[in-house]
Amino acid sequence: MTIVHVAVSLLPVVFFLAILILIDSYKLVRPRWVLFALIAGSIAAGFSYFTNTWVQSFEIDQQIFHRYLAPSVEEFFKAAFVTYLVVANRVGFTVDAAIQGFAVGAGFAVIENIYFLTEIGDATLSVWVIRGLGTAIMHGGSMAVFAILAKSFRDRKNRSQVTPYLFAYAAAFVLHSSFNHFLLPAQIITIIQLLVFSLIIAVLFQESEKLTRSWLGTGFDTDQELLRTIISGEVSDTHVGEYLSMLKRKFDGPIVVDMLCLVRIRVELSVRAKGILMMRKAGFKVAPDPDTRYKFAEMKYLEKSIGRVGLIAIEPVHLWTRRDLWQLNVIDVSGSSTDAHARKSRSTHVSQSDETASS
Repeated sequence: MTIVHVAVSLLPVVFFLAILILIDSYKLVRPRWVLFALIAGSIAAGFSYFTNTWVQSFEIDQQIFHRYLAPSVEEFFKAAFVTYLVVANRVGFTVDAAIQGFAVGAGFAVIENIYFLTEIGDATLSVWVIRGLGTAIMHGGSMAVFAILAKSFRDRKNRSQVTPYLFAYAAAFVLHSSFNHFLLPAQIITIIQLLVFSLIIAVLFQESEKLTRSWLGTGFDTDQELLRTIISGEVSDTHVGEYLSMLKRKFDGPIVVDMLCLVRIRVELSVRAKGILMMRKAGFKVAPDPDTRYKFAEMKYLEKSIGRVGLIAIEPVHLWTRRDLWQLNVIDVSGSSTDAHARKSRSTHVSQSDETASS
């Protein structure tokens, strides 16, 4: 084993991940979450090793094991962290999911190749080229495909379902299993894989850029207009004001005031998140706003006060989608607010909203 062997087997997948991060002009994925994904991939490699060792103890045919059983085990453990990211709204667009998914696969591939370097360190350079540019990229690519499909299907559904994740898992398994079938020479498979995956990523980033620009443009204008009407006291003359007046027949007055407070805070956070994305696109770094964490505390308090039925009732005013939930993660907030400050913040918003509601 030489330095060249190590570099060829480990660096390509890391280099490819770095390129994905650099060409993401909106910088939607935070570095620490890429690190978490790499660590998650490394842990998945550990779980896969012990599981595969246990499976092999049953004296299964090695061809069946490598073509079907090993891919199913490895893709399952890799998919666990990516599924969490999608379900927890940690990714807003498919390009975010692709980067995170590839990072999980990269972490897996690095650990796997380190293991093989210790086991077959005397292998030829061509073996490590195939493992570095072929197997490693396959691990990252299959999980990127899983992430893209899982995110895309979830965005089309208004409720959580298992089927999209199963379909995405099946796609990742097929890619992995096909690679392990070696239907063509390993060198040819490696070249085809690099070309196809590069094309998929290029198209994905282009489409994601268009979607992001469209979402930022229309969403920012809509949120700003709604926020302006609330702050200016003109909300009573709008459809929003009419709808809130109608809600007074079903909810107590203080609850309706809390609803207006909640809409205002959500819109303020939404405007800030979109503004941060625009600043990042222009190459600026945005410092954290110390007051934002208090708005988070206030928002959680109001959501609890209004209750599930009340939250459903205000959806026509301001629908809080998965992408809206994700954009809260864009705002860099540290620390936690105290209950006392949260109550103080609430009293301020209530007094402002009382004035708005009475105007």
